[in-house]
Amino acid sequence: MIFIAYHPCYELKLPKGHRFPMDKYPLIRKQLTYEGIFSNENFFSPNKLDLKIIQKVHDKNYIQKLLNLSLSKSEIRKIGFPFNNELIKREITIAGGTVECAVKALSNGVSLNIAGGTHHAFSNRAEAFCLLNDQAIAAQYLINKFKIKKILIIDLDVHQGNGTAEIFKKNKKVFTFSMHGKKNYPFIKAKSDLDIELSDGTEDKQYLDILNTELDTIFARIKPDFVFYLSGVDILKTDKLGRLNITIEGCKMRDEIVFKKCFENQIPVQCSMGGGYSADLKIILNAHSNTFRIASKIFNY
Repeated sequence: MIFIAYHPCYELKLPKGHRFPMDKYPLIRKQLTYEGIFSNENFFSPNKLDLKIIQKVHDKNYIQKLLNLSLSKSEIRKIGFPFNNELIKREITIAGGTVECAVKALSNGVSLNIAGGTHHAFSNRAEAFCLLNDQAIAAQYLINKFKIKKILIIDLDVHQGNGTAEIFKKNKKVFTFSMHGKKNYPFIKAKSDLDIELSDGTEDKQYLDILNTELDTIFARIKPDFVFYLSGVDILKTDKLGRLNITIEGCKMRDEIVFKKCFENQIPVQCSMGGGYSADLKIILNAHSNTFRIASKIFNY
């Protein structure tokens, strides 16, 4: 069975006109159950995450500032969300969902979090809608709890995973791979173990060829025991914040490449959704849903 993390708190109440499409989260669940791909049995509500697990990745003082709502005005501006207890609960819940998904994937091969992909969260600061780095927290948890020797983080959001790169810059057990728009945010990039920067207007064939080649090389060279996949759909040509020219079909083929390589190499994979900012919510919904459809197809559930 494929397990999918979902919690009602994933959807925040945001000011009218906010560019982050919070209503996509419950709609993804509704779409997947409507199609009959998944049932309610596939979905689970994450438990409260122990702060000690978060502290293995994030600075203790930073965590306390979040819990006490004591960030400075400049720190709050960098988040982009209203800063309140509801947001903190959401971030902790998302991270908990990814941790639980990762554990479930060890047995079931694949698991997905309807939210997550908060890769701009650094060890000691928040940035760009990201307060706690869910996949970084889960990766460190697997290393500590299950003695996983080598983890690969595949970040295919259109924006570079700068927070993830910073967190694991000295950790040899985690290999960070980010393939992103060269001129997209963040404008000052961190250094991943491997960064592939794409030119504006990059189209399907070039994108998929590069991805295929790079992943073949990475899998052969580092031989990961576990994969975290950030499947942002802001690579689409319709995305308001992206600069690439990827079609819905190209985005779907991207997911297929990643999941197939994990399945064929018998490597468990956890997937978090990441960004998506197309003006038409139906496009975002379809692109994200494709990720679940492909996971179900490849892992034969």
